[in-house]
Amino acid sequence: MKEALRYRLLAAQLAMARQADRAVVVVITGQAATGKTPLINALNHRLENRLTEVHALAPSSEERARPYWWRYWRRLPARGRVGVFVHGWYGDALFGRADQRLGAGAFRDRLAQIRAFEAELAAEGVALVKLWLDIDRDEQARHLKALRRDPERAWQVKDSDWQRHLQHRTLAGLGEQLRQATEAGHAPWQRLPGGPRQQPATALSERLVEAMAGPLPRVDGGCGPAAPRAEALPRLAQLSGPAGPGLAKPAYRRALAEAQARLAGNARAIHRRGIAVVLVLEGHDAAGKGGSIHRLTSALDARDYRVHRIAAPSDEERAHPWAWRFWRRLPADGRFAIFDRSWYGRVLVERVEGLATPAQWRRAYGEIRRFEGQLLAHGAVVGKLFLAIDKDEQLRRFRARAETPHKRHKLTEEDWRNRARWDDYRRAIDEMFVHTHDVDGGWALIDANDKRRARLAVLDHVNALLERRLAAPE
Repeated sequence: MKEALRYRLLAAQLAMARQADRAVVVVITGQAATGKTPLINALNHRLENRLTEVHALAPSSEERARPYWWRYWRRLPARGRVGVFVHGWYGDALFGRADQRLGAGAFRDRLAQIRAFEAELAAEGVALVKLWLDIDRDEQARHLKALRRDPERAWQVKDSDWQRHLQHRTLAGLGEQLRQATEAGHAPWQRLPGGPRQQPATALSERLVEAMAGPLPRVDGGCGPAAPRAEALPRLAQLSGPAGPGLAKPAYRRALAEAQARLAGNARAIHRRGIAVVLVLEGHDAAGKGGSIHRLTSALDARDYRVHRIAAPSDEERAHPWAWRFWRRLPADGRFAIFDRSWYGRVLVERVEGLATPAQWRRAYGEIRRFEGQLLAHGAVVGKLFLAIDKDEQLRRFRARAETPHKRHKLTEEDWRNRARWDDYRRAIDEMFVHTHDVDGGWALIDANDKRRARLAVLDHVNALLERRLAAPE
């Protein structure tokens, strides 16, 4: 590599780190014996290693216990950094299909997921560099034999390399399909010759300089609102004032004990079956989300659940794509993750308060549907509950908090500001229902004007979700 290019590459990386306006993700894949390891070593000598991470992944037991894309989301680089993936999600698709672990339909589905994943990254300021390394089949055989004869390098040749050599023609055809299906202006492919006599590091370095210092490409298309996902949609208008006479405390306590005992039994069965559970509680301020979560967790083994209270993102979270902080909180199989507010903040508070642009919150509907669809495809239970109260009840609870010393800290200026925009939030909530309600991942609208009835309704809905999942065949 020419020295001038080497210095340009390092200068571009250091400038990107200072500006922190993007991250760069590099995926290097292709045929076997094309020199991927020497290429990455050459890059590491020229890049600032403290700002670069290389990932050559074989799925761990921890990763198998979560949805497929979790392993990649959690490793995405922050803005100002570079992440290099050896084969990455392309290797999983390519070799899975070549080894017939993925059928033709599953292969096409995976490529569609890759297109959506990369579009989401690009829209969040991630520059994608995708390199396919090719080699002639005869040249590949000569190189593998030469490596095997060399005592100092023979260790580099594994049985899987010879298997990939036998699959050369298959991999070439699948690679062509893969590149065509995932080529995009924001995620173009670069196809280069590999092998011992080639020097792809120069071309890759030039592409990296462009990705680090050039303009970020515009993402074509988008994932805006879609048609309603089901006919029976929740509507806040369904709430019609007080819920009726309050539930007497003795009756409430008996019903609560029964519902929690039922939940404890269901949770043990869920743990034995290795089923992940993701519960989302959204709702109006002072609607009782915290109290409902407390009644849920009182019936669970503390080792098997985590409650995530989602507020404004931290500096670390702002440095990553928007969905990163939710992916990294997903539970392992057999455990619960309970979200007190969630990814729906993008289409609610971020939308209403102008913290997300119209393009961002409109795109989020599709991103949320895909995210939840991947949880369901993994076999997780996804429960989404919206606790709703009317405006008069909210005011009563706000005043009660203000007058109660041990609850006063719960009432903030933000609560009053949100109340002043009640109609804006109501419109955003109804649109959220329309675009994210589905038969398998639908919303439960809980009338929370009566706290005791609401808590029982939350427990009943969660129990019903778990029992439906447990009744399904293995």
